[in-house]
Amino acid sequence: MSDYKKFLDEKQFTAPPVGIANPPDLSPLLFPFQRDLTHWALRRGRAAVWADCGLGKGWIALEWARVVSEHTGGNVLILAPLAVAQQFQREAVKLAVDPPTLCRDSGDVRPGMNVTNYDRLHNFDSEDFAGVVLDESSILKDYTAKTRNALIAAFERTRFKLCCTATPAPNDFTEVGNHAEFLGAMTRAEMLSMFFVHDGGSTQDWRIKGHAKDDYWRWVCTWAAMLKKPSDLGYSDDGYELPALHIHENVIDTDTAMARDAGMLFAYEARTLSEQRAAKRASINSRVKAAAELANNSSEPWLVWCELNDESAALSRAIPDAVEVKGADSVEHKERAAIDFIDGRIRVLVSKPSILGWGLNLQHCAHVAYVGLSHSFEQWYQSLRRTWRFGQEREVNCHVITSSAEGRIVANLQRKAADADKMAAGMVVHMADITRSELRATSRTVDLYNPTLEMTIPEWLKTEVA
Repeated sequence: MSDYKKFLDEKQFTAPPVGIANPPDLSPLLFPFQRDLTHWALRRGRAAVWADCGLGKGWIALEWARVVSEHTGGNVLILAPLAVAQQFQREAVKLAVDPPTLCRDSGDVRPGMNVTNYDRLHNFDSEDFAGVVLDESSILKDYTAKTRNALIAAFERTRFKLCCTATPAPNDFTEVGNHAEFLGAMTRAEMLSMFFVHDGGSTQDWRIKGHAKDDYWRWVCTWAAMLKKPSDLGYSDDGYELPALHIHENVIDTDTAMARDAGMLFAYEARTLSEQRAAKRASINSRVKAAAELANNSSEPWLVWCELNDESAALSRAIPDAVEVKGADSVEHKERAAIDFIDGRIRVLVSKPSILGWGLNLQHCAHVAYVGLSHSFEQWYQSLRRTWRFGQEREVNCHVITSSAEGRIVANLQRKAADADKMAAGMVVHMADITRSELRATSRTVDLYNPTLEMTIPEWLKTEVA
């Protein structure tokens, strides 16, 4: 037996459960897979639910938070992206549970469930909460991010923790390590040294040790569950079929004048990032005009995404009934615009994926336009899935408007999407069998303890038995 195999036999790599051994009954409105995921997360106490957009992570989070609050007699804080806090209140009404209190600072906290935005985290004392939920927990992705470090430090001693996201990138080992560290399963450094070897000169190039692959995924499955659709874990997909998605590419030809505005002598495809930015700025008017024609010749709701402030301002001028949401706007304006769009008081919403591209349920809208694109697959995926998600009843038409000089941004995003789908399918295969058995478990998981050293007890601790 190899030393490594002996080491594995002596130490099981599991994240010990710290939760509720026998969780109570949950809302009958939950689908079976949602109910079992919630029960599993409650038994674990600290868990991650990596479920695709529209699979009900909001309901899972609400039921988890409700039970934790009732079980502990303490408060639970739900942290969410911009404007999603109000959405949690609405989802609670649908679930027939008391809505969480919308909080801006610690003075607003009330007994039970409370919800706020990530940008208000500094206004709260984590010691006031028995549990915490991170909605869109991929915010932990960046190892050096200020928010990531603040979250891990603030809730280090919190017993109950739940992470929910649709884009966990399980093959991004830095992000997995950040989730594990937040949940107290293992520090990122411990995870890398335990299961990985370092490749190349980059500090981010890590690969799983060949003999540790099964143990790594078995360990991940003790605290995380991943699914793209219910059938991934053996449940029915009834009610969870995505409608068709039609992507229409509208490429604006770059003429000589536009090329010169971009600093090019002739019109050619941009190769560097600086050339792409210049080409993008030179084609703003043409791209805005194309998007405005689409939105103005329709009575349907439209969601128009952009990347540059100049694009956003030009779009709001070109589309008379559009409402613009930009980074400099107040939090109150951003939240109100999102709610008004959902309720139909706004027909056309113009913003950036980095502002409103996370967590919102916008499936009332089936028409999307991208007037500006970045190379970020996560921003593309998240912003597109605001409308194209489970619960969308119509086919979604997505118009991508670029200039011929911008380069192959769309092709690059499509390649990344194919890679992500392949990765997700592989992760589901790795995790499905273990996760299924974990979900249906009726008893707590306990790490075996096999002592190998004799304990020496000081004489002063020994008590003579009469």
